Amino acid sequence: MNEIQQLGAKVRALRRREALTQVQLAEQLGVSASYLNLIENNRRPLTAPLLIKVAQIFKVDLSSFAASEDARTSADLLEVFGDPLFDNHGLTNADLSELAATSPNLSRAVLALYRAYRGAKESAETLAERVSDGAELPGVDPSRLPPEEVHDLLQRHRNHFPELEEAAEALWREAKIANDDVYRSLSRWLREKHGVQVRVARVDDGGGRAMRRYDPEAKVITLSEVLPPRSRRFQLAHQVALLSQSALLDGLVRDDELTTPASRALARVALASYFASALLMPYQPFLEAARAGRYDVELLGHRFRTSFEQVAHRMTTLRRPGAEGVPFHFLRIDIAGNISKRFSASGIRIARFSGACPRWNVHAAFLTPGLIRVQLSRMPDGVVYFCIARTVRRDSGGYHEPHTVHSIGLGCEVRHARELVYSDGVDLSNLEAAVPVGITCRLCEQVDCEQRVFPPLQYPLRIDENVRGVSFYGPFTR
Repeated sequence: MNEIQQLGAKVRALRRREALTQVQLAEQLGVSASYLNLIENNRRPLTAPLLIKVAQIFKVDLSSFAASEDARTSADLLEVFGDPLFDNHGLTNADLSELAATSPNLSRAVLALYRAYRGAKESAETLAERVSDGAELPGVDPSRLPPEEVHDLLQRHRNHFPELEEAAEALWREAKIANDDVYRSLSRWLREKHGVQVRVARVDDGGGRAMRRYDPEAKVITLSEVLPPRSRRFQLAHQVALLSQSALLDGLVRDDELTTPASRALARVALASYFASALLMPYQPFLEAARAGRYDVELLGHRFRTSFEQVAHRMTTLRRPGAEGVPFHFLRIDIAGNISKRFSASGIRIARFSGACPRWNVHAAFLTPGLIRVQLSRMPDGVVYFCIARTVRRDSGGYHEPHTVHSIGLGCEVRHARELVYSDGVDLSNLEAAVPVGITCRLCEQVDCEQRVFPPLQYPLRIDENVRGVSFYGPFTR
């Protein structure tokens, strides 16, 4: 599927979105309706002048015509149709790529339908478990998955929101925040500007397990004593976002792709956290420090008094035109392999509907808690990524509280690796040494993988009881 076809499909999708006929759009473009019909049906190229006119008419950025969105949709479709449910339908990668390019709206509808199916399936399983336990199940709408809609929002914006960056910089100046005492500066500003008091409560003072609580009537922000200083600063900055940037947050979550109140509420929380990071780690100073320190996450954490996870996440937001950082991907998983956060600016494909490949160092990090593991990872498309991973431990309330541990994965294409301090001592010229990493087992072509837990979709499963390979599911017929 070539780029001309992709652009023709995009023009048709934009026209239909605005409810324009081919005649109406052709008039605005200064071409005949028949010529526009040929463009939309991939039989004539969309020239550069026409491309610019289309972007102006529909008020979209030219970057929206890039193939990356189609590639993500195609990858999502590939993962969806990797479900054993579709084993007997004979679909190929080319089929799915063509669907993503020529019918993007239909592709998104298929993805939404699959999400609804997965939600309904998981709800049914939960219902069965609860019924067997005699417990009640509150009403659940399985057709909407707010975390997925919020993830899509962040991915579409490349995890960069200029409005929030500018608002954070303006508040930094207005509040006269001191670099060495952000907490007191914010507390003073809240008191003087909004009449809000900040206090730290003991666990046994009736505050329960809430890390942060705001009482709008009493105008009191209560932070838990179990939070270390870096977390208190972040929680305070998060509440500052909710109090001072309410209108801006409301505008950003007024997005057509956020289809439920729950999705919009979750997006609001995510964007408030984005603002908090921008406030604690101002864009230009943070970018300059990251470049000077070669993206040393721990060093930047000391410099800006933030956590490893907060710094790693902030690195993914450095996408300001003309002042961009290394394009990173980021993910957070728990010890069971559940992915709770993910974002990709590096181009790497991160599993959306299933677990990540166990060969990835983000899993191995649990074997060496607190230590950074480095890996050259070769993905199925042949692209090599430079990846680091480290565990982080969530702050605990005391001896009897659970100690939650996550693994943070951060990485970029290998061509950017020299900009990272973690590449020192790594032979980046020997890309043959890269560890083959799949997306998920069902889509992975590494048939001789000792960690395979499902047969691959691409090859028929043929069991020879007299032969035992490194995996139970093998050998396969290619």
